[in-house]
Amino acid sequence: MKIRPVILCGGAGTRLWPNTKNHQAKQFIDFGNWTLLGKTLERVKASIFDAPIISTNTKYLKQVKQHLKKHKMRKFKIVLEPAKRNTAPAILSTALIKDIPNEQPLMFLAADHLIEKVGLFNKAIKKNQKKLTKNNIFIFGIKPTLPSSEFGYFLTRNNKVTRFVEKPKEAKAKQIISKKGYWNSGMFYLRKDSIINNFKKYQPNIYRNCNKAVTKAKYKSNVFYLNKQAFTKATAKSFDYAILEKTKDIYAIKLDILWSDLGSWKEICKMYGRNKRHYYKKKNVFHRPWGSYVNLFNGKEFLIKELYVKPKGILSLQKHHHRAEHWVVIQGKPKITLNKKYLTMKPDESIFIPLGAIHRIENPYKKPVKIIEAQVGSILKETDIVRFQDIYGRIK
Repeated sequence: MKIRPVILCGGAGTRLWPNTKNHQAKQFIDFGNWTLLGKTLERVKASIFDAPIISTNTKYLKQVKQHLKKHKMRKFKIVLEPAKRNTAPAILSTALIKDIPNEQPLMFLAADHLIEKVGLFNKAIKKNQKKLTKNNIFIFGIKPTLPSSEFGYFLTRNNKVTRFVEKPKEAKAKQIISKKGYWNSGMFYLRKDSIINNFKKYQPNIYRNCNKAVTKAKYKSNVFYLNKQAFTKATAKSFDYAILEKTKDIYAIKLDILWSDLGSWKEICKMYGRNKRHYYKKKNVFHRPWGSYVNLFNGKEFLIKELYVKPKGILSLQKHHHRAEHWVVIQGKPKITLNKKYLTMKPDESIFIPLGAIHRIENPYKKPVKIIEAQVGSILKETDIVRFQDIYGRIK
């Protein structure tokens, strides 16, 4: 039996756009002729998978259909949530649709994850298919590359999950990694009957109301419109809290691959840094007295640059009216001024420059500095620079 991929596509992406009312959902952002949802759809074209099911809401239906058409996905089902109820009701509702047999293996994928070794990932899915039972759940763990506080973790004994740790502080994350902890990727793998059995046992309210919402759903042009009255009565809970923290029958599939949910501008900057050669164009290089910069990608309300600060190069002390900035150091040890704070940064460290903050980059050393910069705002032009001090005489 082929594996049925279920793509959870209801996230709003508010973490990237904290001060914007009309924020872009992360899965639909154009990062340079590709989107995260597009990459996910391409991933499920592998021969191990059956036609995908996409769980989303009315707000995103048009964009989901556009992506399906663009990626030539002719066979699919869409399950439409009438209200936000977090991931537990979303996961259960997709599993309950009638054309999924009871023993069907289901692979739950987030629409906004970037996976860079797809072959290894799919191999691990196929390899563990025979281990699925009517009660167990497999979750995918990613080997941490650094002690990040942006991800949840889990610990295992003989591949059985013994403990979950939700987004710990960096010091705690280091301890977890020393105990061979893995990042919790938020991807789940289990059979339909296992989902039903776990929800009946641990979340009867969610099971009862989601079952009604699916039974009374209207179906038209491959879309299930879940019944609003029943669905809104389901308790709003994440799958982690509703099921994973209750059941003891959870196993880990551990992967050592490049994975990111691109959930922060730091992660996005690092992704552009890794793939710089795909975005670099000579015509987008601009020389300045302190060094140079290259515009790697100009997106909707964001611009990604690489700054090159030559030895002894100093940018002007400046602020911006229309944009905030996120910097990730790639090379060198820049001295940073941020309002009344002064700090020296090292490679892989990041800093946020809020809208209106007075800031500067200096390179007092003999080695050049390279920084990937994400500018985020409504106006992303060089004209939005207010200079206070400049050693190159650029203050009029």
